[in-house]
Amino acid sequence: MYQFFDSHVHLADPYYEKYGNQIISSLQMMNIKVCCVSVNIETAQTGLLRFRNYSDIVKQFIGIHPQFAISEDISKFSEILDSNISCIAGIGEIGLDPTYVAGDNDAWTRQNNVFSTMLQFAEKTGKPVSVHSRKALDDVMQTLSSYTLNGVLLHWFAGNKKQLNKAMDMGLYVSYGPTLVYSDDKKSLLRNTDRSRVLFETDGPVRYSKCFDNMPSSPTSFLASVVASASSVLGISFDEMSETSYRNAETFLKGTT
Repeated sequence: MYQFFDSHVHLADPYYEKYGNQIISSLQMMNIKVCCVSVNIETAQTGLLRFRNYSDIVKQFIGIHPQFAISEDISKFSEILDSNISCIAGIGEIGLDPTYVAGDNDAWTRQNNVFSTMLQFAEKTGKPVSVHSRKALDDVMQTLSSYTLNGVLLHWFAGNKKQLNKAMDMGLYVSYGPTLVYSDDKKSLLRNTDRSRVLFETDGPVRYSKCFDNMPSSPTSFLASVVASASSVLGISFDEMSETSYRNAETFLKGTT
């Protein structure tokens, strides 16, 4: 039976709330496991509560997204992490993104400080991390180099080939999502990625205007198409691609799958 792993999906997003039972049933039927990432304290708490009884298929990642670096209480986040550490598989979604600071140097400093704090939590707990790096990939990789981390995923990799090579040299994982179906740039990057470092994601409930009719993405319906596209790009069977990416996910999570 195929085994799939969605390495980055926002199952605690309000959009999924009314579909929770259906999604869990579909994940179980299709043999899909997921990394459920949070973006702030609210979604961290929602995910921990909503999926506490499904730890076999939903791996909880909690973190402060760069969009919320200014507003979130890091002390409260730390308390949540400490009190739920046994059911938390990783730290994420965390990272840097200048889009959210609009040239505000103080906000950029705060974002960097929050990112560093999240990495300190990951280093202390030995948890892997899922990292957002839009328009800040070089800064992100420079910051990552200062920490000893057990598994780093550059979610939704959007760098160039030089940056990809550096990521591979650093032993990082990179993930590709539904844009792989139509993007020649993403296909080229995939061909140049070490196969042992490839993961796939949907980033649901993000909508994709150039594929899937702009519908909100779901790990149960979109992920298999991403895997199929990757197998075609790499010239290997669908079975081999699904097995490889699942094995990579297991390694990334250090045996928590």
